Amino acid sequence: MAEEKEVAARVEELRERLHRYNYHYHVLDDPIVPDANYDEDMRELVNLEENHPSLKSDDSPTMRIGGEVLSGFQKVRHDRPMLSLGNAFNEQDLWDFDRRVRQGLSAEEAVTYNCELKIDGLAVALTYENGRFVRGATRGDGQIGEDITTNLKTVGSIPLRLNEPASVEVRGEVFMPERSFRRLNEEKEKRGEALFANPRNAAAGSLRQLDPKIAAGRNLDIFLYAIANDRGKGLASHHEALNYMQGLGLKVNPQNGHYDSMDGVIHYVNQWLDEREQLAYEIDGIVVKVDNLRQQDELGFTAKSPRWAIAYKFPAEEKMTTLTGIELSVGRTGAITPTAHLEPVTVAGTTVKRASLHNEELIREKDIKIGDQVIIKKAGDIIPEVVRVLEDARTGDEEDFSMPSVCPECESELVHLEDEVILRCINPKCPAQKREGLIHFVSRNAMNIDGLGERVIIQLFDHELIADIADLYRLKYEDLIELDRMGDKSVNNLLSAIETSKGNSLEHLLFGLGIRFIGVKAADTLARHYESMEALQSASAEDIQTIPEIGEKMAEAVAQYFQQPEVTEMLTRLRESGVNMSFQGSTEAASDKFREKTFVLTGKLERWSRNDLKARIEAGGGNVTSSVSKNTDVVIAGEDAGSKLDKARELDVEIWDEQRASEEIE
Repeated sequence: MAEEKEVAARVEELRERLHRYNYHYHVLDDPIVPDANYDEDMRELVNLEENHPSLKSDDSPTMRIGGEVLSGFQKVRHDRPMLSLGNAFNEQDLWDFDRRVRQGLSAEEAVTYNCELKIDGLAVALTYENGRFVRGATRGDGQIGEDITTNLKTVGSIPLRLNEPASVEVRGEVFMPERSFRRLNEEKEKRGEALFANPRNAAAGSLRQLDPKIAAGRNLDIFLYAIANDRGKGLASHHEALNYMQGLGLKVNPQNGHYDSMDGVIHYVNQWLDEREQLAYEIDGIVVKVDNLRQQDELGFTAKSPRWAIAYKFPAEEKMTTLTGIELSVGRTGAITPTAHLEPVTVAGTTVKRASLHNEELIREKDIKIGDQVIIKKAGDIIPEVVRVLEDARTGDEEDFSMPSVCPECESELVHLEDEVILRCINPKCPAQKREGLIHFVSRNAMNIDGLGERVIIQLFDHELIADIADLYRLKYEDLIELDRMGDKSVNNLLSAIETSKGNSLEHLLFGLGIRFIGVKAADTLARHYESMEALQSASAEDIQTIPEIGEKMAEAVAQYFQQPEVTEMLTRLRESGVNMSFQGSTEAASDKFREKTFVLTGKLERWSRNDLKARIEAGGGNVTSSVSKNTDVVIAGEDAGSKLDKARELDVEIWDEQRASEEIE
C-alpha cells in the first residue's frame, strides 16, 4: 500500500512538472528545460502508467502521444452556436460597420474596438470542467460539430489542466505553423503521397484522423480568442476576457490591438497587410470586435453572425502564370463554358491549375490567347479568375481561341438562344447534359440524396448503370458494391438515402427536374398552386401563366417540358418506384417580407452565391432583375460593383452591402 502511494505521488509530481514544461514551451514560447529532460520525465511517466493502469488519467501529459485508433467521431451540439462573421473588403466597409454599430447603440456612448489576426485554421470549442479539459469539438455547421477531443489532446499548446479549477468553454483556431507545413509536405513528397494544398487543409485533415498518433505528429498549434460563457465571470470587455484566458494558461495571440476609433483599426489592418509575411503562420484577414461586452449584448446577432464583429478580408492575392489551353464543358442546360488551363501556381495558399472564363465575350474583351502570360487571383480568395493579359510579354507564338460550332460532347450544332451571350447545345440526348442533370437532381436544394455526389454519379453514368433520374431508384446493392471506394456500409447508407428521398415534397422533385427558368422559388410556387404532379402536367402554358409569380417564359418552358414523351415515361417510372408526387407543405406563401419589391444584384458576393441570394429574395416574395431603373427598390452591391451601383446612386435607389442583405434576409 505504501509503495502504491509513493508511485501515485511520483506520477502526480511528473504530471505537474510536464504540464509546466508544456506551458512554458508551447504557450509562453520559453522552454525551461532541455528536450532530453522532458523526454526522460515523459518516458518515466509512460512506464509508471503502463505498470499501474489504475493511475491513468484523461488529463495526463501522456495523452499528447495519441491513444487507440477511433472508430469515428461523435456529433456534439454546441450550447451556444459558433456563428460565422460578416465580411469587409475595404476601408469603406469598415466605416459602414462602425456606422451600423453606433446606430445600434445610444448616441452618447463611446465605442472601442479589439482587433485580432484572423488565423487561417480550423475553429474549435474547448470545454473545461473544474480546470480539466473534458471535450473539444469542431465548429461543424455552427450548431453541431464533431467530438475530436482525443486529437486535440495531442496539441501541445492546449492545456489539459488550467491554472485554476475553472469551468469554462473557450473557442479558438487550431492551425499548422508554416515550418511544420513545409516539413509535412516534404515527408509526403518523399513517400510519393499527395501533398496538402495549404496549412489550413493540413490542420483540418490532421484533426480529423481517426488515429490520434497521426495528429500528434503534425505539430499543430492554437490561439484562443473567445469565452463562450463569459457573462458569468464578472468580465466587462473582450480584452479582459483575453487576459482572463491567459491567466488560466490558455494561449492567446499577443498581436491583438485595442483602439478607440475606426482610424486606429484601419491603421492596424494596414500594418498587418504589410507585415503578415513575417508571421510564422498564415492569416487571411483581421477580426474587429466591439470591446464592451454589454454593448455586444445590446447589438445582438443576425441568424448567422454577430452585429458587433466583422472580418476584414485581405485583398485577393494576384499571381502571374501561363494560360496553356482552354477546355469547354457542357452544363445541364446545354450552356457551353470555357475554362482556362494554367501552369500550376500557388494563390492564397492553394495550387491553382484552372480558372473560369465564363463565355466567349469575356475572352474577346480581355483579348485572351492560348500561351499568354496572365495575372490571376481568387475572387473573395475562393474562385480563381483571369484578371488580365500581359500583352507586353507576348512573343508572337500565342494562339487565338474561337468557340466551336458543335458541341464538344455530342457534336450537335451549337446555337445562341434569345440573344444570349453563351452558346448552347440543344440536343436533349447530349450525354453531358444528362450527366449534369443527374448531379443537379441529387443536390441539396433538389432531392438532397446524401452520399450521391458528383464522383459517384459520374461512375454510375460511365458504367451505364443510370441514364436518367428514374434509374437512380432502381439501383441495387450489386450495382453499387462494384464501384470504386464503395464498401458495404457506404452502399447501404446510399441506398437508404435514395429510399428516404422518395418522400420529399413535390417542390424538391420539380426543382430537381431541371426545367429551364425554374429555380427553387418557382418550383415552390408551382408545387403550392397545383399540389400534385398530375395537375401540373395537364396544365397549359396559359393556365400556368395566371400564377402571379410565374412569367410567360417560365410558363412556356414548364408546359413544353411536360409535353415531351420521354418526360412522361420517366415520371411514370418514378411513380412506379414510389417517388412522392404531391406537395406536402402548407399552401400558404412562405413569406411576403419582400413582396412587390424589385432587387438588382451587382458585384462579387462573398457570403452568397447569386443563385442562393436570388432564391432567398424570391422566397420572400421579391423579384430580382438584371438592370437598375426607377422601378428598382434595392440594389445589393458586392465587391467591385460598377455601373449598376453608379446608376443606383444616380436614381437614389436604396443600396445594401452584403452584411445588410444578410441581416434583412435572415
